[in-house]
Amino acid sequence: MMREILFTLLFSFALSVLFVAASIPLLRRIGAGQNILVYVKEHKFKSGTPTMGGLAFVAAAVIAAAAVGAFDNKPALVALSVGLGYLAVGFLDDLLKKLRGSNLGLRPYQKILFQLAVAVTAGVYCCLEGLTILRIPYTRLSFDIGWWMLPLGVFVFVATVNGVNLTDGLDGLAGSVSAFFFLILGALLCLQGEKGTLLSFALVGALAGYLVFNTNRASIFMGDTGSLSLGGFAASIALFSGNALAIPIVGGAFVLSSITVILQVIYYKKTGKRIFRMAPVHHHFQEKGYSEGKISYVYAILTAVAGATLLFPFV
Repeated sequence: MMREILFTLLFSFALSVLFVAASIPLLRRIGAGQNILVYVKEHKFKSGTPTMGGLAFVAAAVIAAAAVGAFDNKPALVALSVGLGYLAVGFLDDLLKKLRGSNLGLRPYQKILFQLAVAVTAGVYCCLEGLTILRIPYTRLSFDIGWWMLPLGVFVFVATVNGVNLTDGLDGLAGSVSAFFFLILGALLCLQGEKGTLLSFALVGALAGYLVFNTNRASIFMGDTGSLSLGGFAASIALFSGNALAIPIVGGAFVLSSITVILQVIYYKKTGKRIFRMAPVHHHFQEKGYSEGKISYVYAILTAVAGATLLFPFV
């Protein structure tokens, strides 16, 4: 297994570097540049930076995973379908933004309807296939929750996909956090003897290759193409392996992004004032004077440390 993991990491990294490097001039040529929100003044210089980079690193991850036989079981194939489905929706959203020359892509209700449809389908799949085991973090305990997996699955998908999407706001942030997320998840699955390990490590290598071009100052962004797809893969792999409860621990950055946005909106509607200078909270830190690189580094390290604690019961 270790040989396969190392090969998957290195192969997906090499493919990702190649694909991302090739996609940058291509995306520039077709005018697939990022439109920057006017109130994020710190990001004004990023306007026009190529986006949709998720196409390149997801392609690298899928090819590398397929090369090592990661899709030889139904859960992995379903996870692949879900991830690519979210990629297609994210790509459509990014494409509409480009065509309209604004940050208005798909309507929020269109996104949430698709997310709910996929979430319900995945939840039903888990119940019909008997993938209803829920592992308790920091223990070796697990419980079969039966059809309760359906509402849990819906919540996990909607929360995870939106959490990753909201975290994609600074150079290197979503990429580095997601890379450590899948690294920890892959290691956890390996220790548990679960399937999905190689797909997780393929995503780690591909994200590492993407980060070569995405750390500050970024030459390319993943766009909704990448962030929605990463959320779909994360939720699928965790849910199908019984590790749904591990997501808020190793994916604490995603939870933080979502909660700070919710709190900001609720508080502003009630008082007309803001809790944070800007939400998600990583923009608040930027407004306070912290560099994008420092914020991304701290988020990534905290993700790795929090995630590593999940491995203690197995070592």
